[in-house]
Amino acid sequence: MGRKKVVLKRIEDKSSRQVTFSKRRSGLIKKARELSVLCDVEIALCVFSSRGKLYEFSSGNSLSKILDRYQSRFQVEMKESKGLNDIEKNHLEDASLEDVSLPSHAELLEIVQSQLEGPNIEQLSVTDLVKLERQFNAALSQTRSRKTQLMLESIMSLHEKIRATQDTKDRTEVVLGLIKHSNNQLAHPPQLETLSLLP
Repeated sequence: MGRKKVVLKRIEDKSSRQVTFSKRRSGLIKKARELSVLCDVEIALCVFSSRGKLYEFSSGNSLSKILDRYQSRFQVEMKESKGLNDIEKNHLEDASLEDVSLPSHAELLEIVQSQLEGPNIEQLSVTDLVKLERQFNAALSQTRSRKTQLMLESIMSLHEKIRATQDTKDRTEVVLGLIKHSNNQLAHPPQLETLSLLP
């Protein structure tokens, strides 16, 4: 007997959802660690819980370095794909001003759903499909870019908080050391030798 296939939908019971999140998050981090060791690759993993708590894993020394590398690679790919899109626009007769204004994500999802699920999917031309694909890729790129930016800002903010906490801790230890030292001096004042004058 094999395992029952899990239906991928939101778990309604809050405690079951939390247990599943905890177990699967641990499994995901374990698999990421194994992959990084077995294949000698750099892996950065960020998971935000529904309450906004950050769980992170990085195979290298710094998660921010890996994310910076991803960001620079993403920007290069965006420039390259923009160049390819410009070439495609030159070859398509229907390239018009409609491509300049991108629909919102909700509008884009409605467009894609209506185009692909509607009865007229067979009537879409190659030009229509390319145009739809370009709109979808542009919105997806914007979403990924914004998500990466927010993740980097969140990680940098957390690192700043950690640094500030460490500074506060160091200063507190110094102050406590000074207080302890001054208390020791008050408890045991130095003995002054009295000189007796002989006649």
